[in-house]
Amino acid sequence: MSTTTLQDRDTAASSRPPAARPSRGARFLLLLAVFLCAACGLVYELALTALGSYLIGNSVLQTSVVISVMVFAMGIGSLAAKPLRRRPVGAFALVEGALALVGGLSVLMLYAAFAWLQLYTPAMIVIALTVGLLIGAEIPLLMTLLQRIRRQEAGSAVADLFAVDYIGALVGGLCFPLLLLPTFGQLKGALVVGAVNAVAGVIVVVFIFRRQTRRRVRIGLLTGVTAVLAVLGTAYALADDLEVTARQQMYRDPIVHAETTAYQEIVVTRSTAFTGEPDMRLFLNGDLQFSSVDEYRYHESLVHPTLSGRRTDVLIMGGGDGLALREVLRYDDVRHVTLVELDPAMTRLARDFGPLRELNDASLEDPRVEVVNADAFTWLRGARQRYDAVVVDFPDPDTAALAKLYSVEFYSLLGQVLTPGSQVMVQSGSPFFAPKTYWSIAATIEAAGYATTEFQVDVPSFGNWGFVLAVPGRGTPPPLRLAADAPPLRYLDDAVLTAAKVFPVDRRREDVRPSTLMDPAVLEYVLDEWQNY
Repeated sequence: MSTTTLQDRDTAASSRPPAARPSRGARFLLLLAVFLCAACGLVYELALTALGSYLIGNSVLQTSVVISVMVFAMGIGSLAAKPLRRRPVGAFALVEGALALVGGLSVLMLYAAFAWLQLYTPAMIVIALTVGLLIGAEIPLLMTLLQRIRRQEAGSAVADLFAVDYIGALVGGLCFPLLLLPTFGQLKGALVVGAVNAVAGVIVVVFIFRRQTRRRVRIGLLTGVTAVLAVLGTAYALADDLEVTARQQMYRDPIVHAETTAYQEIVVTRSTAFTGEPDMRLFLNGDLQFSSVDEYRYHESLVHPTLSGRRTDVLIMGGGDGLALREVLRYDDVRHVTLVELDPAMTRLARDFGPLRELNDASLEDPRVEVVNADAFTWLRGARQRYDAVVVDFPDPDTAALAKLYSVEFYSLLGQVLTPGSQVMVQSGSPFFAPKTYWSIAATIEAAGYATTEFQVDVPSFGNWGFVLAVPGRGTPPPLRLAADAPPLRYLDDAVLTAAKVFPVDRRREDVRPSTLMDPAVLEYVLDEWQNY
């Protein structure tokens, strides 16, 4: 190409009117969009990990898979966004619209996939990949837009962009558990965030680069964003009905109560059992906690052998349904009971939900009872009172949060609140369905400095179920018996307890590891054994 031609082209270019510059405050608005996008992106990530923990369990695996897939997809998305930088305004609006739609509907789509199709994990990977790709495409486009507003050295621009991005991530991470979940719940919370994400695209197109975007393109993008908001709004309006329908699909019996708390999903079903009596069942994160038809077998086994000795002051850890507490309060010489339950919604349900209140004999309203809503591990570290008997009634240790309550460290802390001669009973899962888990719990209690007696009972709704009775010290294992003044029981007597100590050949003690905070062996065993049932 000749020098003359180049000069002519430069002269023509210089004679064109300058491109319209973004209005004052454009840089602030664009950084606001960066902030909103970062907050929304982190909320999507947290929503996917939380939903997986609720529905599938194994929070460590769910978190690892979601984060790994999304970070990988973000890298691919950043590379894929390179060609889009030629038209960054329109491309960013399209990316935000797609991200708002997929991210906003992600929890709803995954819940439906779990309830109706039993395809949660494949669906989760596809959604995590899609969301990650779209989030990854944001940064290159935002960087290009930031430089269009005001040219600056690349390192300085990156610093500004990432500083705001990280602040947005912080705010999104805090808003998810503290604001979105308590106020909207998982389904509606994701939809609200999707709407915010769509608004971020509108800010860029309408308020920042309006004069640099053709009217036809602007109208098309705004129409698309409006359609996305309409879809999200419709889903929000129908979310409650969709959640009820999907949830009912997962349970055999009619649901009479359901709520999602900051800690778990609580579901109560009710039907007529084969015996002809009402069968009320409590589920936490999909796991059965009791059936009203046979819960007395479980709770008599859990409580009454523990109270065969001194029982003036009793500690119950877990058991927010009030059923173990009901059995403890049958002894008139029990002076004080402390019930430590993490979730206030569970103890509120035990007090206020008529059928459960009737089943637990309004035990939480007894003047001898003190209810403490706190994490049991943290509470133990600061506890000063001493107890004659302790009943440990936690759910099975199928998450990292629960596994710490089945650790050597936990039982060591528990030993600090025991009086001489105290007895401790720990529900320990099924020796038949999960023998390694059961014997690991027994080994963990022993490693913390207790002598133990293991036994098993039959609870039809659970199947074969096991417990560990323990006393501090490495001396003689505690006798498995009932107190001479035990109240009349429907299931247990001394003959049943004598037989309960006998394990069949194929379920006797195994060589398994005790569980600690740094080596949560019980979590490894429970996830391996229960996945087949």
